[in-house]
Amino acid sequence: MTTPQDHSPAPADSPVEVPVTARETLRAAPIFDLVEETFTFDDDQQLTRAYLAHPGAVAVLPVDEQDRVLLIGQYRHPVRMQLWEIPAGLLDVDGEPMLECAQRELAEEADLQATTWHTLVDYFTTPGASNEGIRIYLAEGISSVPDADLHTREDEEAGIVPTWVPLAEAVAAVLRGEIHNPSAVSAVLALHAVRTGAGTLRDARAPWEHQPRGIAP
Repeated sequence: MTTPQDHSPAPADSPVEVPVTARETLRAAPIFDLVEETFTFDDDQQLTRAYLAHPGAVAVLPVDEQDRVLLIGQYRHPVRMQLWEIPAGLLDVDGEPMLECAQRELAEEADLQATTWHTLVDYFTTPGASNEGIRIYLAEGISSVPDADLHTREDEEAGIVPTWVPLAEAVAAVLRGEIHNPSAVSAVLALHAVRTGAGTLRDARAPWEHQPRGIAP
């Protein structure tokens, strides 16, 4: 039986190249494709896996001078719930760097802009079923978008409800199981870790070498 080692180095994910011998798009959809790949694993095993090929996304945790974070309420049909989330959007504009996408999404979903940006955390949403990777930014120095530049939200986004929540209350809500959106959970806990000295912020254009779509930070 494998047992954890005492005082082992901090873990870090690493890429693995496997020979893909077959690939088929089972279904194409507006946001992602369902693909099936057959690949060689451990030299001789032939494995077949289906997953969602996704363009990736960014998310933003805005925080104000009072250390309140902005959460937005939005209906999500697959889970039939109104979820508390943070502004986010797809990397669906060709060549658009991740930071610029995040700045655009903050303006479009929250009518806000920011002067100071940092990388807060990167993660894969569902690595057993999708290649979607999300970078979450911390946005500070918040102000409102000028009226002339306001974005008209449509569909589910038209019903977005924003609210400012003290960071400590947001952390407590996450730990009570009252906030379920993965970007909101990750962002709130990551900022709490930074505030308590458990980690540090990264540059807004910090590299993400193995970001699945290779979009520039």
